[in-house]
Amino acid sequence: MASTAETLADVSTLGTGPDATEVIFTRGLQRRYLMGGSVIYALRDVDLAISRGQYVAIMGPSGSGKSTLMNVIGCLDSPDDGQYWLNGRLVSNLRDRQLARIRNKEIGFIFQTFNLLQRATALHNVEVPLIYAGIARKERQKRAVEALSQVGLADRMGHRPSELSGGQRQRVAVARALVTEPSILLADEPTGNLDSATAREIMDLFNQLHEAGNTILLVTHDPAVGERAGRVVTMLDGAIESDTKRGTRQ
Repeated sequence: MASTAETLADVSTLGTGPDATEVIFTRGLQRRYLMGGSVIYALRDVDLAISRGQYVAIMGPSGSGKSTLMNVIGCLDSPDDGQYWLNGRLVSNLRDRQLARIRNKEIGFIFQTFNLLQRATALHNVEVPLIYAGIARKERQKRAVEALSQVGLADRMGHRPSELSGGQRQRVAVARALVTEPSILLADEPTGNLDSATAREIMDLFNQLHEAGNTILLVTHDPAVGERAGRVVTMLDGAIESDTKRGTRQ
């Protein structure tokens, strides 16, 4: 994770950009696709600032642009126009190899389908990002144990995904996202494959992570999930339709 000094140094060379409290800052983001000779705008001039420690839900109907925005923020896609800063660094113009390093270091991903290695134990699944980061075995196992303990799976570290419930598999995915100590956790429909009781347990876990100081950005179509966040950004036709904090329209 970049230090405060590094963050401020990056911002100071950019002119108008994020302040030191903003981990995500976008200005004029556009993403276009050519379909059948027509230009489709998935994102239209999106301006968004998310401060450290915020818990934000991105909502909207299918095709509203919420998944495209998540992909750009997660450095899985690049905008056609506009600028995006992550943790004080302008990343919207970086090349694929640079973006891969940013993803591994700065972003913890949590997916609807868990994306776990089926033949690996929970411990090894959580270790994987640290292997890519070149962390020594002893240190990465220590950090993986700590992350699994943080999500309540200290007694399931040697179990494979097939030996775990859906909720436990998602907890492993959350631990994997946490283990690199990222700047932000990005969750894409994290309760989509879970029953209602298990979904509530996972959302309780997200509340605990937020209370521990993590910055969380969550994409969901479920109002019951979205209302758990302290801020809801609603997308429509590629643009931000509304931005609401705890009952106060922003």
